[in-house]
Order: sequence, then C-alpha cells, then structure tokens
Amino acid sequence: MLGSDVIQAEAICLGDDINTDLIIAGRYLRTKDAQIWADHVFEDLDSTLHTRLKGSIIVAGTNFGCGSSREQAAIAIQKAGVKAVVARSFARIFFRNAVNIALPLFEVPDIACHERDRITCVLKTGEITIQDGTGKIVTYQAYPLSERMIEIISLGGLVPYIEKRLSSRVPL
Repeated sequence: MLGSDVIQAEAICLGDDINTDLIIAGRYLRTKDAQIWADHVFEDLDSTLHTRLKGSIIVAGTNFGCGSSREQAAIAIQKAGVKAVVARSFARIFFRNAVNIALPLFEVPDIACHERDRITCVLKTGEITIQDGTGKIVTYQAYPLSERMIEIISLGGLVPYIEKRLSSRVPL
C-alpha cells in the first residue's frame, strides 16, 4: 500500500513556457466556480486535454506557470484531478500558489518523460521514478521541499496548516 506521501499516475507531457493564460484563459475568470476552470483548463493549448487530466501527473519543461500571478491556474489544475506537477522549472509565484492549495510540485531540471509513462513521486524525499512502456525505469531527484511546505501540502493547504497551528498555539 502506498503512503500518503507517494503519488503514482500516468504522465501527461507538456512543453516549455506553459503560462497561466494557457492554463486557464482570462475569459473564464469572471466566475469563482472552480469546476468551470477545471472544465476549461488548458483549453487554448488543447481543447480535449481537460478530459485526460483526472488522476494524472503533468510533466512539463521549463518555466511552468509563468505569466500572471492568478491563483486560479493552480486551482484549475487541481480541480481537474491532476495529482501532481513535475517540471524542469516553475515560475515562483505559481509554485507558491500550488503549495498553498496542496498541489504537489516537483522541480527536476533534467526530467525526461513520454506521454503515458508511469510516474511515482515521493513527496518527502523528492524521488521521482519513471517507467516507460518497455519497462525501463529511470529515477530522478527533485529539488527538496522545505519541511514546512511538505506539512502544508500534507495537511491540505495553507488554510488547514494555519488553522492547525492556531488551534495548538504553535507559532507560525
């Protein structure tokens, strides 16, 4: 049985410079309905991509989440059912927005992956294992997350983290 810090899924592969406008177009930001965002996530990149995201792990190139600081981008990905995002690099504000809503991210500068490869990500260690269609297995090491970031993700986001700290009177 997998621990709660182990995430397994098939890869959905994207390229470099996937900006927040490609993740969720501005025309959908007039609503606060996260399901609408999920239904239209990546629509301008591939109009059918949202139908394949549930239960997957996105693997992308450099600069994932660049562009505006809209937190709706991370929410749309999570609401669409993506389990985690692995990328060569992330825009810092997207990275923090994702941590704050408990969307696990793994930054791996030398990641190589193909669509539908099987991926295992370990939150606490940052170990990423990719098994391709032939059975070949390659292991990568993501940059480590801080203990606090791991705790925020494990508790379900920044709000539950703060609530827990305040209820137990532990300093933030």
